Amino acid sequence: MKDIDKFKQKLSRIRKSKAEESNRPCIIVSSGTCGEARGSKEVFLALKNVIKKYKLGKKVDIRLTGCHGFCQVEPIIIIHPENIFYQSVQPEDAEEIISETIINKNIIDHLLFKDPNNGKKIKLEKDIPFYKKQNKLLLKNNASIDPFKIEDYIGIGGYSAILKVLSKMKPEKVIDTIKESGIRGRGGAGFPTGIKWSIAGKTEGKKKYIVCNADEGDPGAYMDRSILEGNPHSVLEGMMIGANAIGAREGFIYIRYEYPLAVTTIDAAIKQAKKYRLLGKNILGTGFDFDIKIVRGAGAFVCGEETALMASIEGKKGEPRQRPPFPAERGIWNKPTNINNVETWANVPLIINNGAKWYSKIGTKGSKGTKIFSLVGKINNTGLVEVPMGISLKEMIYDIGGGIPENKNFKAIQTGGPSGGCIPKELLDLPIDYDELASVGSIMGSGGMVVMDEDTCMVDVAKYFLSFLEEESCGKCLTCREGIERMLEIVERITEKEGKKEDIETLKELGEVVKDASMCQLGQTAPNPVLSTLKYFENEYLAHIREKKCPAKVCRALISFKILKDVCNGCGACRIACPEKAISGEKKKLHSIDRKKCIKCGICFETCKFDAIDKRAGSD
Repeated sequence: MKDIDKFKQKLSRIRKSKAEESNRPCIIVSSGTCGEARGSKEVFLALKNVIKKYKLGKKVDIRLTGCHGFCQVEPIIIIHPENIFYQSVQPEDAEEIISETIINKNIIDHLLFKDPNNGKKIKLEKDIPFYKKQNKLLLKNNASIDPFKIEDYIGIGGYSAILKVLSKMKPEKVIDTIKESGIRGRGGAGFPTGIKWSIAGKTEGKKKYIVCNADEGDPGAYMDRSILEGNPHSVLEGMMIGANAIGAREGFIYIRYEYPLAVTTIDAAIKQAKKYRLLGKNILGTGFDFDIKIVRGAGAFVCGEETALMASIEGKKGEPRQRPPFPAERGIWNKPTNINNVETWANVPLIINNGAKWYSKIGTKGSKGTKIFSLVGKINNTGLVEVPMGISLKEMIYDIGGGIPENKNFKAIQTGGPSGGCIPKELLDLPIDYDELASVGSIMGSGGMVVMDEDTCMVDVAKYFLSFLEEESCGKCLTCREGIERMLEIVERITEKEGKKEDIETLKELGEVVKDASMCQLGQTAPNPVLSTLKYFENEYLAHIREKKCPAKVCRALISFKILKDVCNGCGACRIACPEKAISGEKKKLHSIDRKKCIKCGICFETCKFDAIDKRAGSD
């Protein structure tokens, strides 16, 4: 225990030093992938140069961090200790920020967030509506940490949980704590984490493995990426605790190839943890050996399924396999393997430090803790949202998301990724947890949420997700391989003016067969987009089939365009823009559209500044 005592003293010195630093002004620049895409690094460099210009290097700190969640208004900077929140910052703003806010203590009005509902300028992050109803457990420390500095993580209490486990807790006690907390896997299936650990711990085997599933493949979802980019050490610490609990000596982080920044941060974190003797042989003199390797996935969506993921780690084709046996009994190379996703692992140190009772008080009876969602689509405020389980869809969309752009009507929200379901406006008061979402034909998934407005065609939505799943199916199961393809063919036919009344029942029957007979979760949940849209929006399917109309005016074969004679002034803009030369007419005279040439691309409708072109539901 001497090594642990020495390490505790070292951590204490680091925390003391960080506490002293916290009294100095600090400019915090949000710079995850979303921030970088909008110029956060350029803002950071511009601020550094101005700090140097004013010779403030010893008086003002500057920190480059991961994402703060409100991606809609990146690049974001926060000025500590006042916690002034500036949004949409540009490099040219750096001079004014340093001279006015840092030196003269003045607020820069045009950089403050403006509430779209009342026009009020908001100075502090906590007062911004997007953040008010959030309960940030995992994301709250992103602003306090430079992901490339282990000392920052230690400064906020990092690695105290693994020290507690190694010095005071037996593996059985750790597993019991995770069980009592009630945490369920955040990767989609929602299986109780403590039970999974217990099975892996009790399974005999000289060699066991721990895996972090960071193969986040859902379109529009980036929760795991944000944690890895902003607070990678929380994931490592969680994996260390899990490995010690089940008796594993080797771990893998399986991360998708499309996440280069996350790979860089987690790789740096592993190297720093080894330098601090937190990974490797005989960790802190306790006899505990544990190391972590990074495996980069090649982008196959099906590799997010745990058995396909294991095959990929083994160097095989990423195909699912039959269960049982489950990974906790026979996983990688037929050894007991415990797999959890990024968000689950990041929760583990919090549970160990604060206790199972603390965690279990958050959320609902069957779904404990907080959950991170990516809120995207037809919504005013897009970004990452961490909320307690049980919050309603209405609160998510209107209180946090700020409602629908242009005051349009909310139509549906799709949860759970491509295999999730579409939930209509009639269910806006639905609490968000595993069981409630399942009861209405959707799933939690990894946490993707896509908001749709009145201009969204639900038949087209089903077609989009079926197309994605058909392409991503590994093809191993006949029902998944052929069933999804047949369903897609039917839906495509409906959107192309060739639908038949019997297609509705065929889709329902085929969807149930694919669900019941497919081997893995991809196939078992693939019909959800169709079945849920049929359940809540069957009239929209019938309009496509019976009336040959697309009510949302999206499906090309089922819409038409007409130039209004009382409105058109003959400006010629639509004629010039039309790629098919389908519009004719003399200048300052009524123009017309040749129906045979028109491909219904909508360019004329978008080009006309006088609302002279009518977009109609229904073909000619």
